[in-house]
Amino acid sequence: MTLVQYVEDGLIVRIILNRPQKLNAFNEDIILELTQALSRAEKSMARMVVFQGNGKGFSGGFDLSDIKTSSDGELVMRFIQVEKFLQAVYHCPIATVAFVHGACFGAAADLVAACHWRIATNDARFMMPGPKFGLVLGTRRLSVLVGEDNARQLLLRDKPFDASDALRTNFISGIKEYDEWADVEEKVFSQVKQTDVKTYAELASQMRPNHRNSDMAALVRSASNNSVQSRIQTYLDHIHERKNNP
Repeated sequence: MTLVQYVEDGLIVRIILNRPQKLNAFNEDIILELTQALSRAEKSMARMVVFQGNGKGFSGGFDLSDIKTSSDGELVMRFIQVEKFLQAVYHCPIATVAFVHGACFGAAADLVAACHWRIATNDARFMMPGPKFGLVLGTRRLSVLVGEDNARQLLLRDKPFDASDALRTNFISGIKEYDEWADVEEKVFSQVKQTDVKTYAELASQMRPNHRNSDMAALVRSASNNSVQSRIQTYLDHIHERKNNP
């Protein structure tokens, strides 16, 4: 079974996370497939890329199920691959839309934040736990999107924030239920197609200055500071203890 479904619908490409049994968690393989799918979309005639997730939620984010058997080096490399993919989404020359339902945590929330349009259902829940284990991932992009104060508030929260908080802070651009997504998609596409491909790409590049190198450097510094594996394990142990002793 492919971990990422690639669906062409005229000038729209849908990239669908398809690892529902693991809440579409980002393991090494799904990151590779996402990267390849986005590259394929950019080389096609598509004018818009839509991200969605199969199953009960959009994505649980970075896959931490094998954390005990992963080395620091392996984890750093996986975080680097995630950041490369997020940068590619952020600087995509064609329109990007994320439709979110249920859980959307960690790197998946960063994916949503990197998109031009971000639509969520009322049951969507977001969280970016990276700072809890010392990881700096997508911070500049988030700050540009929601502003410094809102970014700080969202990053330092102990609990997930809901769709209303996400809309209030501009993390998402709208709240629509699943049966309304087709109408939203049609409306966005009608706006996008009024501008030719080259002009849209130029507008996108001007609106989003290239900070790839400094963003990657910040990630690598944070991931290489002591053992990232032990920091993540400590975080997971804390979460487990809090669940057992509310």
